[in-house]
Amino acid sequence: MKPGDTVGVVAPAAAVDRDHLARGVEALGAMGFRVRVSDRALARDGVLAGCDRERADELQAFFADPDIRAVFAARGGYGCGRILPLLDFDALALTPKPFVGFSDATFIINALVERANMIAFHGPMVAMDFARGLSPRSIEHMRLMLTGEMGRIEFPAHECVHPGYAEGVLIGGCLSVVVASLGTPYSPDFDGKILFLEDTGEKAYRIDRMLVQLRQSGALARCAAIVFGAIRPLNNDQSEARLIARFIEEQTRGLDRPVIFGIEAGHGTENLTLPFGALATVDAQARRLVISEAVVE
Repeated sequence: MKPGDTVGVVAPAAAVDRDHLARGVEALGAMGFRVRVSDRALARDGVLAGCDRERADELQAFFADPDIRAVFAARGGYGCGRILPLLDFDALALTPKPFVGFSDATFIINALVERANMIAFHGPMVAMDFARGLSPRSIEHMRLMLTGEMGRIEFPAHECVHPGYAEGVLIGGCLSVVVASLGTPYSPDFDGKILFLEDTGEKAYRIDRMLVQLRQSGALARCAAIVFGAIRPLNNDQSEARLIARFIEEQTRGLDRPVIFGIEAGHGTENLTLPFGALATVDAQARRLVISEAVVE
């Protein structure tokens, strides 16, 4: 990508607020890109941004359009999982381009990695993060990554939970969405992967319950490493924060895998953009996740 390229904005999940979308589009345009918003971005069908078929068709059309160089999700919330069976991933694979989103868009990101062999980007959304205002570091990080100006990328973590070093393809996203995909055809392939997990608005016991499910399903043991975002407790409750840290340590104990916590990506953080599908390394003692290959070309 380069300045002046056109990026598209679609709404694959929950209904979008008009004012939030307008502010986000203005902020995205300030990065130097032209912005084309889906004609259906403000559609409503109950809590969703239009019916499932409309949302799937619009995402498919934006990937097929040669004038659009990247596709951004307007927001998450709920609804991306509903459209996965309606997407033609073979067709999507023929027109690879960056897709950027997170939260509920975790469904789409991992499916693009697995079924279309793409690198997809876990990062800020237009009518949410862009509308609220991103830090200069987050904006520059995304710009450098999407334009190919950033080579080696380091993501520092706050702490080492379990030591070790590992290499693998980066997958994952919102913890509750990853867990919701288990047992479906769209569950990520965890074998040998570096699994990134983050979430928001969850009590500590719910974080633990989801990690227990991942552990008992065998998913955590199949990963090469596990990386956690800087999961913020509800209302900044420090007792909850300590419980979350305890549960993360307990549910990853004995796996003989490097585990780090506190990457500034996901909800309630600077939300630095992560390239899912890219080869990454985790050095837990050094508390860092590193992407050493180019993620766009």
